Amino acid sequence: MTPRTPTEVLAASRRRTSIIKRQRVLDVLQQMLDEGRQITFREVARQARVSTWLVYAEGVRERVQAAVDKQEASPVRSRSDGRLASSAGLKADLAMANEEIKDLRDKCQRLQAGMRQNLGHQLDQITQRPLAERITELTEANRKLEAEVAELRPLKAKIREAETDLAAARTSLRQMIRRQS
Repeated sequence: MTPRTPTEVLAASRRRTSIIKRQRVLDVLQQMLDEGRQITFREVARQARVSTWLVYAEGVRERVQAAVDKQEASPVRSRSDGRLASSAGLKADLAMANEEIKDLRDKCQRLQAGMRQNLGHQLDQITQRPLAERITELTEANRKLEAEVAELRPLKAKIREAETDLAAARTSLRQMIRRQS
């Protein structure tokens, strides 16, 4: 038997880890079903301590969706059966959701600050000389274009005047031809 390459060892390790995580998701899913807790993809991922990507992966997604469908199809039971949420449970869920929202906002602000800092760093690295040269080139080109426009304005007026004179000459010529006919 030939010794395994590092790639093969790594691939085998990743397969084992994947199998363990998938089994953990399925165990958590069964536990949530048994306890009558509401099942969502996000909650299953959180309880199993895996990424949400994994619960949407082929083979796992179908099981989670089946559990969600089963839970939605089951009739609502009375408060004495423990299926309805208590106000304390709802308050706890709300507090957890608010905490998660706060964490996500903090993370978003940290990412935005990092992006701003990175962009500022990139702008600082750009040398000023090529930008100044480009601005000078563009300013000069703008002056030339403005001068050309200024030269063309009187010509445009002359063209309009010539078109008017031509139209008048044509009209006069038509009238003269009619008179002589």
